Amino acid sequence: MELRHLRYFVCVAEELHFGNAAQRLGISQPPLSQQIRALEDELEVRLFDRTSRSVKLTEAGLHFLPQARETLAQADRAARIAKLAHFGEVGRLSLGFSPSVPFTPYIVDALARFRKMYPEVNVELNELPREDQIDGVERGTLDIGILRTFSALALPAHMKTLPLHHEGMIVAMRSDHRLAALERTLTLSDIDGEQLILFGSMNGAGFNEMLVSHCDSLGFRPTVALEADSFGTLVGLTAAGLGITILSSSLARFNVDMLVFRPIEMPFSSQLVMIHLRNASPVTCNFRNLLDPQGAGL
Repeated sequence: MELRHLRYFVCVAEELHFGNAAQRLGISQPPLSQQIRALEDELEVRLFDRTSRSVKLTEAGLHFLPQARETLAQADRAARIAKLAHFGEVGRLSLGFSPSVPFTPYIVDALARFRKMYPEVNVELNELPREDQIDGVERGTLDIGILRTFSALALPAHMKTLPLHHEGMIVAMRSDHRLAALERTLTLSDIDGEQLILFGSMNGAGFNEMLVSHCDSLGFRPTVALEADSFGTLVGLTAAGLGITILSSSLARFNVDMLVFRPIEMPFSSQLVMIHLRNASPVTCNFRNLLDPQGAGL
């Protein structure tokens, strides 16, 4: 049974006139009559009682009509979903992100625009460490990772990297800390002897190791007093005066009483990058294109 047979049947059932139905369908009457007979032969029932003056639905035809309409409606729905999926307008987007990403306005704006533009896409957000994001994209449990890094990423060949944002670093401290009084850009030497509060290595994206390495080259080992598991803990402990911390400069937007921020000169920068598989899904491509409208990262 073909969908066109059902469409022909429904049209004749609505018109109850083969000539009118043929005109509405844009075909001649003889082929329409032949197709209706073929449908009846396949079903082995009569769907219409025909006379020279009238066309009426049989009992079988009356019961067949709502089912035919539902089948056609379902087929139309399936075709619509297929087209939406082809253009990335329906489905799922699983996105991993580093803790600092919500403080990068244009990425958050892109997410808000994506939700508005593609309301039928289910967006799943996952705050994850860098390595977990890379692993998730590799295994297919994540479509996109937006992660912070302080050095070049070594990724498999079937993964694509799109640089999103470069920024400098700042030192956060209580307003009564001695470094808060300095009206200049700080250097690594200024933190010698200070109690540092840093992200734990899992969430640190390699920052802790790079910091230690560069401080070693200056002749001192930084004192890491505490390692925090979350950004809120990191900021809260710093505001409590238990130490100072070094953050990406965009995180100065996190307004906390008693905290002040000073820029610090670093031998490396902080950057946000987006990663995804090269054979990305249409949904993934739509989100990527919001962040890279010129296609420079394709």
